[in-house]
Amino acid sequence: MTQTGFDLDAHAQAMRGQGWWEDLTFDDLLERAVATDPDKKAIVSYRADAGFDAPVRTLSYAELAAEVSKAAGAFRALGIGKGDVVAIMLPNWTEFVIAAYALTRIGAVPNPLMHIFREHELRFMLTFAETKAIIVPKVFRGHDFEAMVDGLRSELPALEHVIIVDGTGENSWAKLIDGTAAAPLTAADVDRIDPAAMCVLMYTSGTTGQPKGAMHCCNTIIACCKALGERFGLDSDDVHIGSTPFGHMTGYAAVMAQSLYFGSTVVMVDVWDGAAAVPIMRENGVTHMAAATPFLADICRVVADGAEPPTLNTFLCGGAQIPPTVIENARKLLDLRVSSLWGMTEALSGSLTEPEMADTKSASTDGRAIDGVELLVADENLTPVKQGETGRLYFRGAQQFLGYYKMPGLCGRGPDGWFDTGDLAYMDADGYIRIDGRSKDIIIRGGENVPVVEIESILYRHPSITDAAIVGYPDARMGERGCAFVTLKDGGTFTLEDLKTWMSQSGVAKQYWPEAVEVIETIPRTATGKIQKFVLKDMAAKYASA
Repeated sequence: MTQTGFDLDAHAQAMRGQGWWEDLTFDDLLERAVATDPDKKAIVSYRADAGFDAPVRTLSYAELAAEVSKAAGAFRALGIGKGDVVAIMLPNWTEFVIAAYALTRIGAVPNPLMHIFREHELRFMLTFAETKAIIVPKVFRGHDFEAMVDGLRSELPALEHVIIVDGTGENSWAKLIDGTAAAPLTAADVDRIDPAAMCVLMYTSGTTGQPKGAMHCCNTIIACCKALGERFGLDSDDVHIGSTPFGHMTGYAAVMAQSLYFGSTVVMVDVWDGAAAVPIMRENGVTHMAAATPFLADICRVVADGAEPPTLNTFLCGGAQIPPTVIENARKLLDLRVSSLWGMTEALSGSLTEPEMADTKSASTDGRAIDGVELLVADENLTPVKQGETGRLYFRGAQQFLGYYKMPGLCGRGPDGWFDTGDLAYMDADGYIRIDGRSKDIIIRGGENVPVVEIESILYRHPSITDAAIVGYPDARMGERGCAFVTLKDGGTFTLEDLKTWMSQSGVAKQYWPEAVEVIETIPRTATGKIQKFVLKDMAAKYASA
């Protein structure tokens, strides 16, 4: 398979030859876990609507395997088979995990969708993928998903099945899956899937506009699980907390699949509430967490208010750079070293700061290349830039996606396999990178490149500011000017004059100062914490004519 000069078959052969691709499937991992310890807890599931007082469901590995077999038989009976795209638009519920593994077993393609999506996003995503079935909750957080999908069905001719978790009708999960008359399908009853073929379709997170469908296979996802686990020293005794949505690749690969890879336990919560989650983590002995900065900040806040700290040993923090104060609070309050990470849907986990280096590297870098991955900081011609100099960040290796769904000519890489991430970065003498903005987010003011990430970090340090982001807006004279969006502590104020004073006190060159300030309630982010700067650019556009 060749895409713009990139030979995917040669890439697969190289990954196998170097030992990064193990040619394992999710079924192989599930069978291994059952053979090793069938009674071990695989899933402990909590739901907000049940009050978080006790798990709503607990499944051992043997019980999970039985549920997956039953669901696989039910999906096959519905006419779902090899290559069919099935959207899973569920919170972190047990049904999500069962559906993902069951669909993969029969060769269908799970398409996890964030439950925050509404008609606009669904209309595009379901149409584009020619989705054959979708699994949604009846109601979640006050929104009627069944009614929403029903309202779209006339526009979705390929959609044959809508399966409702917590529904009561003929299309309910209870009726179609749990109550199926179809025979269960074990791994031995079906043809083994190709570990190098697409096993999940995940739309990019939408930080810059229209999402694309990134295709991953078992080999790429399992390479991620293995590399992260080895860097953290994880094993079957670890207990993961499933708070990051499984509808995003962080939750899907670095939590759900990783717990299966190690045959460990995942404790799932469907709505993040720090005050409820911290006791749940303590009760279940959670040792590892992969989540964005706001989750960690909430845990620190709950413990600072008097709660007993959780039993965390390791924390993977991705999605956005970690403010130094959060790292310091985690060390002081939780005795926890926080590991910074850079990743993206197409690349999964590209770089990580190992726990033993977290004290010196996590606040100032986004980690170094993980096993099976190469990173390159270079210009647009792939010529490496000098150490410490900002350039484009390129990625290649075992976790590299297969390509974009239904876009064979668009894979973002050339014959040598380097994928242009769209991020800007610099690399230190130890090989640790620091993301220094997005190529699309560069502000060029009067011919000068504004160091956006650096200026945002300076704003973070202001005593009134809790969150900050800078975007550019067009200007006839200077080309672009900068607008700072900030959120404030209770009772805090921040004006353009305050910004000028703070920039001056911080010793920042005047040409880098933002020239507009917007105080907003929250910075728009994806579910994993990435700032949606295209939203802010739309908001800042009003200054273009000023």
